[in-house]
Amino acid sequence: MTKSKRQEFVREVKKSKTLLLMILPAVLIIFVFAYLPMGGMILAFKQFNYRDGILGSPWTEGIFDNFKFFFMSGKAFGVTLNTFLYNLSFIAVNTVLAVSFAVVLSEATGKRFKKLTQSAIFLPYFVSWVIVGTIAYNLLNYENGVVNGVLMQLGMEPVNVYADGPIWRVLIVLFNAWKGVGYSMVVYLAAVTGIDMQLHEAAKIDGANIFQRVRHVTFPAVVPTIVTMVLLDVSKIFRGNLDLFYQLIGKNGALYEATDVIDTFVFRSLLETSDIGMAAAAGFYQSVLCFVTIMVVNGIVKKAQSEYALF
Repeated sequence: MTKSKRQEFVREVKKSKTLLLMILPAVLIIFVFAYLPMGGMILAFKQFNYRDGILGSPWTEGIFDNFKFFFMSGKAFGVTLNTFLYNLSFIAVNTVLAVSFAVVLSEATGKRFKKLTQSAIFLPYFVSWVIVGTIAYNLLNYENGVVNGVLMQLGMEPVNVYADGPIWRVLIVLFNAWKGVGYSMVVYLAAVTGIDMQLHEAAKIDGANIFQRVRHVTFPAVVPTIVTMVLLDVSKIFRGNLDLFYQLIGKNGALYEATDVIDTFVFRSLLETSDIGMAAAAGFYQSVLCFVTIMVVNGIVKKAQSEYALF
């Protein structure tokens, strides 16, 4: 760096010191909780013990020894596929619902209706998965769940939902949408409200109805935000939400085949074996899959519409 550039850099720092101080806490949080833990990936190739610590623990005899447990269990492909398909469903369902709610609220005229609806949709985002799991159990349990109580009142047979794996493929997607759509909706609503109203006025003068305006004005303006949000979600498509799956399913072995993801499988295995190296190996495996996926998808987007790509 030349002297003139160094002076210019110092001048810009002094000029923006207030903004830099405002962003400093966020930078520190990301550094501590996102970047520092990356050093722990070395455990995937070590025989970890608490006495020697991360750096002092010996290396495994074979470079992939910690990966053997995961792949030799016979469940690696199944839980990986479940993780991918669940996250793909989450992305598709949540994106469609969030964009739809954002468009409907942007077109609604009643202020009170808009505020109440937005608050009602956004509120579940703040409910912990522990509470959601409790709500699900009280609704769906066989003996005295609300759903089975209604079915029996109607003269129908109760359904043992907690023994029916396939139905949970739908229920998990619905619970995730109920809890997560509100946050995404706020992001899309910000994008929708940022559209120049003159475009809508011009479309009205040309005789466009509300559906035509949404299709030809609103949706094209929101597409960049949709692509960015989807790409961010794709970057973690092989990471299951442990809170979601563990709080809803718990240790119910009857549902493992339909609901087990990498994170829950590794978590249970860690509780049983206390093998830190195996857990680190599974995390490393997930990271590699996520990295490859986001690189491929971002490359495709870059070739199709370069301005929509993340990098």
